[in-house]
Amino acid sequence: MKDQSAGYLANHMARLFARGLTARIKPLGLTTGTFPALLELWEKDGLTQKELVVRLDIEQATMANTLARMERDGLIFRKKDVGDGRVQRVWLTDHARDLRGPAIQAARAENAAALSGLSEVEQSQFITLMQKVIAARQPKDATVTA
Repeated sequence: MKDQSAGYLANHMARLFARGLTARIKPLGLTTGTFPALLELWEKDGLTQKELVVRLDIEQATMANTLARMERDGLIFRKKDVGDGRVQRVWLTDHARDLRGPAIQAARAENAAALSGLSEVEQSQFITLMQKVIAARQPKDATVTA
């Protein structure tokens, strides 16, 4: 039964991906807990905590804890927004910026290894189908402003 359950299989596959990614990024001093936030900040530095919560679809408390660890580890710093002093923006340190290339390379290597049993066409179809399922399940109001 479980081998025919999309949810079970997606969860199991996510754990396998996470385990492989962990092994590849641990030497960089990174964890799979901080990696999604780094991906967002590498794409757009200076996001607010609220923006990260929405983009990553995680709980506020989880994001706060993740950011505290990232700050402790020298990956980010927080600074008040110039337009609204009540808002803090999250900025990458130079150290975190320097990790972008090696971390992305590690993630690509893990993806390639994990999907190596599929043809290029199957890999493309697989990614497209996952994107389609995710898009169908995303809340329609997943945009946020500072």
